[in-house]
Amino acid sequence: MTKRITIFVYGVVCYAMFLGVFLYAIGFVGNAFVPKTLDSGPQSPLGVALLINVALLGLFAVQHSVMARPTFKNWWTRFIPKEAERSTYMLFSNLAMIALFLFWEPIGGTIWNVEDPTGRAVLYGLSGIGWLIVLGSSFAINHFDLFGLRQVWLCLIGKEYTQLKFRIPGPYKLVRHPLYVGWLTAFWATPTMTVAHLVFASAIAAYILIAIYFEERNLIEDLGEDYTEYKRTVPGLIPFSKKKDTPILEGLHEVG
Repeated sequence: MTKRITIFVYGVVCYAMFLGVFLYAIGFVGNAFVPKTLDSGPQSPLGVALLINVALLGLFAVQHSVMARPTFKNWWTRFIPKEAERSTYMLFSNLAMIALFLFWEPIGGTIWNVEDPTGRAVLYGLSGIGWLIVLGSSFAINHFDLFGLRQVWLCLIGKEYTQLKFRIPGPYKLVRHPLYVGWLTAFWATPTMTVAHLVFASAIAAYILIAIYFEERNLIEDLGEDYTEYKRTVPGLIPFSKKKDTPILEGLHEVG
């Protein structure tokens, strides 16, 4: 029983840490409420700043991708409880983001700047919608499973973990990856695009395109024809960009 309680507390702490990182990220990207943001004043030479920032983004991308792969999960759970695997993934994701917040080097320089108050408000609003899409999409599939709480709760009450059923809720009927649509919207909808912001948003966009390839390859291996048909009939990131000539399936598997 002590082990189960420890795993549960560990999962709750990792989730609470995620909530803090998520809220901080909104301020970090939106240049509000936090002491150091994406576009704070430059402090290092351009070359040094770019090198540090690319390394930080690369660290996040490698961690996020490698730890999500089934091969790594199978190896990793030889050393940690299987019930804590998702929470541990979240812990390392949180640490990668915290490192980015702490060591990010603002660059300066402006790519575009919308001065019209209405235009600025619209772009800030779109960015806010992006963050809401991220959060809402996670609840649509199963927020608590995605972030490890369901796993540690079932462990606490002594029940075996069961894989979520394949289903297509809400936004997943429009695109296969609404979480990624939310991230892209939140990062690109900005009234002031600095060089640092462009580097950040471009790197995340590149990571998303690569991640989709590997995630969908794993999903096809796991779900076979169900996901193949879903992929054929529902667009990846742009709603209504693919003709649905067959009925929508009735399920979606959690990604990651």
